[in-house]
Amino acid sequence: MLQKKIINIALDGPSGAGKSTMAKEIAKEFGFIYVDTGAMYRAVGFYALRNNVKPSNKAAVLPLLDSIKIELKFENKTQRIFLNGENVSSAIREHSVSSAASDVSAIPEVRSFLLDLQRSIAEKNSVIMDGRDIGTVILPNADLKLFLTATPEERAKRRYNELMERGQRMDYETVLADMIKRDKNDEHRDHAPLKAAPDAVLLDTTGNSFSDTLALLKRVIKDRLKNVL
Repeated sequence: MLQKKIINIALDGPSGAGKSTMAKEIAKEFGFIYVDTGAMYRAVGFYALRNNVKPSNKAAVLPLLDSIKIELKFENKTQRIFLNGENVSSAIREHSVSSAASDVSAIPEVRSFLLDLQRSIAEKNSVIMDGRDIGTVILPNADLKLFLTATPEERAKRRYNELMERGQRMDYETVLADMIKRDKNDEHRDHAPLKAAPDAVLLDTTGNSFSDTLALLKRVIKDRLKNVL
């Protein structure tokens, strides 16, 4: 689908809301580039773990930033993330990296470190960018802001099933506890906390199937951006 102009869609929401899965499908449907900002924080958290640095230790994490180079490469509109030249797209999806990503994302200097990269992609391309502060901080002038959520129990169930499919053995209660903890960290951090932008469209997908949520998102996008699509 050809665009009349560069279009930016901000898709925010808590962990396990289905942002990444939905954003990938929306990108394919409308010819956008999908930008997964969470993967960038996962890469930083992964690097900290690899270097035996506690991700919540700001004083220990900050010196690492000078030796981190993160690149996004797009193959057939699919994002691959490279850390110092290494494709870490799969490695950063390990469950242990989730908490590390949440910890480093609470560090203002880490967020500033990634901000220019995120914005530069959106300036040059029509994107759907997902994260936790896209509509409030990264792309405050996005053409459309969406906030996708569901109950913690629903999101934990989805994440649990996802981990099982990848062969990562976890029990549901642990996944739920980790998700509730991450919600608290994301919502109450001092810098760029998770919250819906005042002009965001709120979408609660509790009880929805994948196809239900995807159809809902497509309808909202077509309706709100009908004059520019």
